[in-house]
Amino acid sequence: MSQQGKALHIDIPVKLADVKVVFSIASLSFEGDLPASIFHLNLMVGDVADWKASSQIIAVFHTNAGHVTLHDTAYNADRNIATGNPYKDLIADLLKHGVQIELCGATAKVHNWGNLDLLPGITINTDAMARTTQLVQEGFVKISES
Repeated sequence: MSQQGKALHIDIPVKLADVKVVFSIASLSFEGDLPASIFHLNLMVGDVADWKASSQIIAVFHTNAGHVTLHDTAYNADRNIATGNPYKDLIADLLKHGVQIELCGATAKVHNWGNLDLLPGITINTDAMARTTQLVQEGFVKISES
């Protein structure tokens, strides 16, 4: 097929001036080897940059995705492996681009994780459901990732 046959025309172009979004990430599904939630967070970061929009992007990891927020030693202990957290650089890059990364406090309690088990820059909220409710009530759009 020629390159012309692969042309893409955007029928509904979207450009926002202000983005307030919370990603609720309960488990990891993948785009190839990349967690889809991280792919989507990066897509949103890129869109915001292209639009020169103001933004607040928050990712709340909970349930079966909480381990993404752990430093290597805690990750290894939790996952029973010795390779370290394969997501740490992706999380660091999101933080560098202004994404706020949070861990559900209820998930942390169930797994017996403390603040010292987390990657730098990660914050802990009371629990994912309360935090997501709070943000939606403040005008954030909720995107569920599982």
